[in-house]
Amino acid sequence: MFFAGKTGLSSLRFGIYSVSCSPRRGYRRRLPAPPSRRIGAPFTTIQRRTPMTTPSTDTASDRQIELDTLFADLDQEFATTRRVLERYPDAHADWRPHEKSMSLVELAAHVANLPHFGENIAESSEFDFATAPYVPPSARTRAEILDLFDEKSAAARRAIGSLDADAMRTNWKLRAGDKIFASATRAYQLRRLMLSHIIHHRAQLTVYYRLLGVPVPSVYGPSADEAV
Repeated sequence: MFFAGKTGLSSLRFGIYSVSCSPRRGYRRRLPAPPSRRIGAPFTTIQRRTPMTTPSTDTASDRQIELDTLFADLDQEFATTRRVLERYPDAHADWRPHEKSMSLVELAAHVANLPHFGENIAESSEFDFATAPYVPPSARTRAEILDLFDEKSAAARRAIGSLDADAMRTNWKLRAGDKIFASATRAYQLRRLMLSHIIHHRAQLTVYYRLLGVPVPSVYGPSADEAV
């Protein structure tokens, strides 16, 4: 940002840095050097401004409130996901909307299994596909898919509930050997790799239902088939 004074442009400010230019380059009249500048100094001088600080008020109680707020929607999202899975039609298990798409059973079983990420993130420091290759779940019928979801979501709730705010701030990685796919705090990974991941594929599943003529349940509001 530029700040103009009575004599013209006095300095250039970028965030917490102040950049002043030497008069040796012919800018004496437009960019006067600050009083502290010494003749013969380098062309550009970076002067760091000390940021304002306030005393920390972070307490264990505040951290717990933050943690509770972060996952306040967990039970609701799990309940909504189960309601969507309850509409799974066994008769269309192998249907897919495109040759590159997952089949209905592959997608529904994937959604049902995704809470497992929550347990894994809560109880380990990383997941490495190089040592534990992904194995698709074998659930195929509605009953099997619901049983899988109930098992994985219950385990995720227990594991997440055992974490305190400090544990949520520790790092967790998703990798395949030396290749790192994700590296962030447990709290972030739980939101992204578990909860957001479920919501993403759950939405895909409702599109499959619509194309198959299966009534779509309400999710965040009424659907064309179901009021809230």
